[in-house]
Amino acid sequence: MLQVACRCGRVRATLDEPSPRALGRIVCYCADCQAFAHHLGRADLLNEKGGSDIVPVAPASLVFREGRDRIAAVRLSPRGPHRFYATCCNTPVGNAAGPKVPFVGLLTAALATAGQKPDELLQPPVGAIFGESAVGGPPPGSKGVRFGFMLTAILRIVGWRLAGKVWPHPFFDRESKKALYPVTILTREQRDALRPKCGPTPAVS
Repeated sequence: MLQVACRCGRVRATLDEPSPRALGRIVCYCADCQAFAHHLGRADLLNEKGGSDIVPVAPASLVFREGRDRIAAVRLSPRGPHRFYATCCNTPVGNAAGPKVPFVGLLTAALATAGQKPDELLQPPVGAIFGESAVGGPPPGSKGVRFGFMLTAILRIVGWRLAGKVWPHPFFDRESKKALYPVTILTREQRDALRPKCGPTPAVS
């Protein structure tokens, strides 16, 4: 069982994953992940090319133990994924497309702040996606559609659903399917203010 925590330690969770090295760690360079980090004032969690180090986990495997009153979510658009974070120190604690997709994207920073070393717990990233938005140009192998990676992700999600690992969901209510925590949807003006900080040639640091 792995420990998950925000930077200040007020929000804590456990990740019931008996074989953490089997998880499919990836690096996402999309402009939305970059915008989310900048919105929180946590660009320090991005790598030197603007990438977010993410571990896909089954929803039911992530259980919050402390600080639930300090969790909230941001959506960059009305139809965008929910991006949950700890309001006490603006540490991301998980991205989710919604309860219909049994998938939570956990940033490895939430493992590191719990006193663990992701590089020792997990295998190296198996791939990178959306390299078109990487700062300074795409890293090798990060552009285009990678069918092998997509197939692995789909099979993993289907497996979690068949194994009953969707519920209880750490972020959504089973009956109403609504988020368990406050959700803020950014305005167009707020999104536009973040865009110059993202992408291959950021104009604002």
